[in-house]
Amino acid sequence: MAKKVADKCSFCGRPKDEVEVLIAGMSGHICDHCVRQATNIVKEEAAKAPSSLPQIDLKKPSEIKTYLDEYVIGQDAAKRTLSVAVYNHYKRLLNPPKKGAEIELDKSNVILVGETGTGKTLLAKTIAKFLEVPFCIADATVLTEAGYVGEDVESVLSRLLQSADYDVETTERGIVFIDEIDKIARKSDNPSITRDVSGEGVQQALLKLLEGTEVNVPPQGGRKHPEQKLIKINTQNILFICGGAFSGIDQHIERRHKQRTIGFKTKSAVGIGEDILAHINPADLKSFGLIPELVGRFPVLTYLSKLDKEALRKILTEPKNALIKQYIHLFELDGIKLKFNSDALDWTVDKAVEFKLGARGLRGILESLLTNAMFELPGSDLKEFVVDRKYCEKQEINPDNTGLKVA
Repeated sequence: MAKKVADKCSFCGRPKDEVEVLIAGMSGHICDHCVRQATNIVKEEAAKAPSSLPQIDLKKPSEIKTYLDEYVIGQDAAKRTLSVAVYNHYKRLLNPPKKGAEIELDKSNVILVGETGTGKTLLAKTIAKFLEVPFCIADATVLTEAGYVGEDVESVLSRLLQSADYDVETTERGIVFIDEIDKIARKSDNPSITRDVSGEGVQQALLKLLEGTEVNVPPQGGRKHPEQKLIKINTQNILFICGGAFSGIDQHIERRHKQRTIGFKTKSAVGIGEDILAHINPADLKSFGLIPELVGRFPVLTYLSKLDKEALRKILTEPKNALIKQYIHLFELDGIKLKFNSDALDWTVDKAVEFKLGARGLRGILESLLTNAMFELPGSDLKEFVVDRKYCEKQEINPDNTGLKVA
């Protein structure tokens, strides 16, 4: 016969006649005093536990733009638009809708339109660094539909997962920059029996990533490791920023504005000296070859202006991580003081304009320009090296030396 349990609290020992309620369990009792105390302990411990919300030190749009100004020259319109979009995205992330709420904020995915070397990648990378969130860059040109040679669109998230040290929660608040998005534009409006495996098919495959859904991601990347265990990632809170040159889109903008040249007269709604990309809208992206569903998932559209000589000159010297500052530091490590004369800087800018490489080409030109010096000077007795126009003109610089393709 089972032994009868005494009618007292198994925790505090109070007898039944000293408490209001004594709750009986399988092998013990608990009184109302201990229940209340246990409830308070649980609440205190829950308050100490880390919040499930992502820890992001969100800055105001003006603070984000001020930080961007330190690293990116010009492009005020793009910086303002991008700062607001990123701020709204993470504000939405830090304030999830309550259960039953009528209003639910959508994502602010962004498309940046601008020529190569205008700073699209740098803008996205700098913002991610400022907010201390995971960041990865993907090239749209290597993506194909599943089942074809190339990379699946899920490989984009594999890179983000790797940059977050395989922490799923951290990954789900990161930023993905997809470059060359214009290269997957639909080749033609006419249907064909030939599959456009790196064009419209990839656009369709990207939709599920952009709209916010759970995706099974191979942690090691695509198809080389088919035996790997897949990791489930929710893309609802991942910010996607896409960039592309969209070469020829100015013609679509002109057509929309009915700016057709007739004879020697041009009717134009664009002011003299005004950047035509300032008039870009989603309809132009659609006419260029992006499918409407994809365009609709990028509510924020902005442009980057073509860089003139003055802007390129500033890029060389003014940003915190300016190229000239980097090379000065490189030479300092060998005990050599490097100086650039003003005419040498002008020569470098002229070459970048000549080769149509934008800011991206400046690094390649400087590398070609200083290769001989970096080979010969380390270990020599020279303590100061001055780069002037005469030295520049003696060096053989061409687009192939820069490692970049001329537009």
